[in-house]
Amino acid sequence: MRKQLSATLACFLFASGVACGQNWKPYEAAAAKKEAYARFDCVVLLDSTLVSVQPTGQGTFSVSKAIKIQTSKGAVAHRVIKYDYDPLTAHAEFKRVTIHRAGGQVEDVDVKKACDYAAPARAIYWGARQIMMEVGALAPGDVVDYEIAKKGFTYALLEAVPAEDESRFIPPMRGHFYDIVPFWSSDPTVRKVYKVDIPMEKEMQFQFYQGECTSSMRYEDGRKAYTFVMDHLMPFQREPNMVDLFDAAPKLMMSSTPQWKDKSLWFNKVNEDYGSFAPLPEAQKKVDELIKGKKTEMEKIAVLTHWVADNIRYAGISMGKGEGYTLHNTKMNYTDRCGVCKDIAGTLVSFLRMAGFEAYPAMTMAGSRVESIPADHFNHCVAVVKLADGTYMPLDPTWVPFCRELWSSAEQQQNYLPGVPEGSDLCLTPVSDPENHYVRIQADNRLDADGTLRGTFTIRAEGQSDSNIRRIFTQGFQSQWRITMERQLLAVSPKAKLLSVDYGKNPKDYQASPVRITFRYEIPDYAMKGEKEMLFKPMVMNNLYNQVRSYLRIHTETEERAYGFKDACSRLVELDETIQLPSGYVLANEPKEDTMRGTGADFEGSLSQKGNRVVLHNRLALKKRVYEAADWDSFRKAVETHKSYGDYLVVKK
Repeated sequence: MRKQLSATLACFLFASGVACGQNWKPYEAAAAKKEAYARFDCVVLLDSTLVSVQPTGQGTFSVSKAIKIQTSKGAVAHRVIKYDYDPLTAHAEFKRVTIHRAGGQVEDVDVKKACDYAAPARAIYWGARQIMMEVGALAPGDVVDYEIAKKGFTYALLEAVPAEDESRFIPPMRGHFYDIVPFWSSDPTVRKVYKVDIPMEKEMQFQFYQGECTSSMRYEDGRKAYTFVMDHLMPFQREPNMVDLFDAAPKLMMSSTPQWKDKSLWFNKVNEDYGSFAPLPEAQKKVDELIKGKKTEMEKIAVLTHWVADNIRYAGISMGKGEGYTLHNTKMNYTDRCGVCKDIAGTLVSFLRMAGFEAYPAMTMAGSRVESIPADHFNHCVAVVKLADGTYMPLDPTWVPFCRELWSSAEQQQNYLPGVPEGSDLCLTPVSDPENHYVRIQADNRLDADGTLRGTFTIRAEGQSDSNIRRIFTQGFQSQWRITMERQLLAVSPKAKLLSVDYGKNPKDYQASPVRITFRYEIPDYAMKGEKEMLFKPMVMNNLYNQVRSYLRIHTETEERAYGFKDACSRLVELDETIQLPSGYVLANEPKEDTMRGTGADFEGSLSQKGNRVVLHNRLALKKRVYEAADWDSFRKAVETHKSYGDYLVVKK
């Protein structure tokens, strides 16, 4: 029999009207019997959230937790309780805080002493708040039991309203409710409960992902009550470079919105009614200037996207009316030339419309998957434009400043929802072929008898690889260009000397052609000398432009994975080098040749001596940005084999 308290007990506690946060005592006994809990600094005895939804969609939340302290470290970690909220969309306050001492004493903390202050922020400063309660010194055996009362919702508001106006707690899509509930924890949890009751006339769909829980729907006091319970949650075991926790750990998704098409239609209407994309004479003048002489639709789309991406600065400050699902209008965006993703995307939509295109905003989630349940798991705004063939093409000016792409392939395999007049289902950006993001290094070197390496190499790149390599030219000071080139050689050897570098007439012009840089150098003592032998690494495999090879930061020691994993982008890496040896020297290493194909990666490589030259060839194709666990075997083998060509070479006389 499983050592857990039944879901029936939890449902009884709810039905009897007993506040969930006051009933942690039975769970303390259950925790004491669980040996696996003993090694942790604290144990969450009960984590409960009760939600009551009004006809408007506004939710009233009671968030309760009871945490048992087990070590001094746990005591220090929980002497302060914090909770974040957005005052534009919600209100939160401590309802009660009680400390149950190990010796049996019960102490009520005065919640009037709670602090409410501006929450720490980075990049986006929209006035988020944080409440904090200092409970004081704790000791092993103490239980901290608290309840937070919250009302409102958890996504952005359409416009700023006075703090005393209760309408700010009503969701923008009036009458609808959704929630996304993580059922994972950084601390072991004896019981986690989520309960929501809604008006009888409302419909709610839900799904529990990546795990199992006990669920029920009951009629209580003329309302529908949905309850979800999970017992004995252990801290989720992460894997290096794994997908987002929302894509791997247990979670609950629920929404009263029937389908994504309804959200798409609503999003379209909100912005059209607001006039977000109304033309502006001075902006029209800029659009006409940009598209002059451009003949094809893709030429026009590209020049407009790149101008917006390069000229609207990212600045996440509150600009008043329009923060949220309503995009700021053309006049504000074009005048201020700054904003967050929705302002940058909104500017592009306006520009495209003024150029004669049909364009709309779209919502997306940068970082994790969006499920079929229409609960708003979005954190980013992009644009779509209708092409001549009737299809919509996604564009993201926020993520492509000084990038040759129009949609950043760092966002491939990403869900998005266009706000189009006919409505749309959830869409998914496709995988970008590795060839679209190649990085090719071709080196021609000569090794002297004294161990000095002399030669040239040329690096070429496209797509995301181009953006990474070219960044010093597009975003750095020109005075730093040569220094940055020298650093690439110094990463190979601290004795390296850059003799010359050719990066073309204007490497800042990223739209003209893919980046191409040629280095000429010499590296004294590159090879370690012995008696009639030398030891060295192939230069192209020796820390050269590692910043563009993100796969090198993925730990390949693990043989198996339980969850999917991520790389920065799909990518093709081609490394070729010839090394002319000193007279009389031959390669002592055995010639090698490898070829492999797989769902995650392909690889081909060879190493041999031809005449007086050592010839190395590497071709690694990484096929995705987001991989399934089943892709790991081919990815791991291809990357490890690729890296093996960076082992030391021995040449003997």
